[in-house]
Amino acid sequence: MAITREKKEQMVADYLENLSRSRAMILTDYRGLTVANITQLRQNLREVDGAFHVVKNTLFELALKEAGLPVPTEHMDGPLAVGFCYGDTPPVAKALVDFAKGLDVLEIKGAILGTDVIDAASVRGLADLPPRDVLRAQLLAAIQGPMSNLVSVLNAPMREIAQVLKARSEQGQEAAA
Repeated sequence: MAITREKKEQMVADYLENLSRSRAMILTDYRGLTVANITQLRQNLREVDGAFHVVKNTLFELALKEAGLPVPTEHMDGPLAVGFCYGDTPPVAKALVDFAKGLDVLEIKGAILGTDVIDAASVRGLADLPPRDVLRAQLLAAIQGPMSNLVSVLNAPMREIAQVLKARSEQGQEAAA
């Protein structure tokens, strides 16, 4: 059954709306997934501020061009479903990678991250990133470390003088006693 022009225009508009909200799009081949699998995957992705939509390749390609995003033609063959990342990208990538590991039927082809196209190995790398709060803590520790060392170096002469004076004072008290 053919899709009407109006329906195609609506689908492109829906894709554009998802593209505008999404920080990244993870492209997958969903062949072999059951309806129950897709439902479970969609629920998992909703929990991490993501979505999973089966798309029509030609219409999705048209939406990508219209949005000014790169078209990863090497990932656009065969049935295509897209994991949209509305919030942080790593949790959505992790949910998709973990789901793919559990079933062995979901194939991650690659992703569009900003204006860059990345491969499946890079998507797995994204999935391995720690959460944003952990990254912030690591950054803060990296910034504080040198500052803490500088303060210690600057305080060392004063601390040594204080220790020498204290030792001298104790010697004086012992001699007086």
